[in-house]
Amino acid sequence: MLFEFIATIAAAFGMAGLALIITHLSKLAGKRAPKWLIPLFAAIGMFAFQIHQEYNWYGQQVSKLPEGVQVVKTAESTEWFRPWSYAKPQILRFIAADVGNATVQVNDPNIYLVNLYLFERRRSVQKVPQVIDCSIPARADYVLPEKGSQLSIDEHVKQTTAWRDLATDDPLFTSICTDKN
Repeated sequence: MLFEFIATIAAAFGMAGLALIITHLSKLAGKRAPKWLIPLFAAIGMFAFQIHQEYNWYGQQVSKLPEGVQVVKTAESTEWFRPWSYAKPQILRFIAADVGNATVQVNDPNIYLVNLYLFERRRSVQKVPQVIDCSIPARADYVLPEKGSQLSIDEHVKQTTAWRDLATDDPLFTSICTDKN
């Protein structure tokens, strides 16, 4: 975030420098450029860089995902204070699943343990382990056992009551259950 701030300031100085060149060229031509031209160009540079970063953030994050991790859901956003987002909505959040490392359970080959990664612009990535039951289909949060506890995934599946339905056309279901079978 610090580098993005520095880059935003650099974009402002770059555009202000361009306005300064225009101001000097207008003096040579015998005209006088308005005084507000330099601050206007600096503001344009800052806004343009920030808008560019917001639209390219998703692509940058997806390109950094390791092999076996794939995007299963995106959330597009439009905000009143970002009027340009009404023309083209921005992706500011997405969920990626570690499909390559999803582990099947020995007692039930239809149950997988998979890590979901929640990405959000200007926030840290959150890792959420999920248990996916391909036979129901449903999903549940997997609470990692505390140190000293011997609660296996199979016991966790039997004890949990917090199953959430999962549609068969859901990208999480298709990437885990359909691709694995």
